[in-house]
Amino acid sequence: MSILFFLAALAQAAPAAPPTPSIDGLPIGAIPRQDLPTRGCAAYLWTASGTRALVAMAQADPARLRLSVGGTIIDLERSGQVGAGGFGFAETNDYGSGSTAAKLTMRIETRGSISAGAVVPEGILQIDRAGQDSLIVPVAGMIGCAA
Repeated sequence: MSILFFLAALAQAAPAAPPTPSIDGLPIGAIPRQDLPTRGCAAYLWTASGTRALVAMAQADPARLRLSVGGTIIDLERSGQVGAGGFGFAETNDYGSGSTAAKLTMRIETRGSISAGAVVPEGILQIDRAGQDSLIVPVAGMIGCAA
């Protein structure tokens, strides 16, 4: 199965909607449908339990993480990477901007049945905001790459 086909089908099935301010009682919300980047790869990440909402998109080029905090969509620039990964990502990816920092740790699996991408069977998204408790969200998803 082509990752591009999967993402195109998902985009047709889910019309763009404004971000929800909270999912499952967490201080983060779902983000609307995100397009495949024009270059490089992007990881599309859903909560691994509960609502199964799209909560983050990490791009390899430009290196940033998009998520919704407090009902506002924000982009955090990547500040560091550690460990083996693939598709422009490391095992652990650090992001930050202003008083918000995030750490995305994910396991990336390639499969013969997927072209132009990979699967993220498990991951952890940690969000740290100044003066507030850290938030840790289990995630899973897919990586899609521009042709």
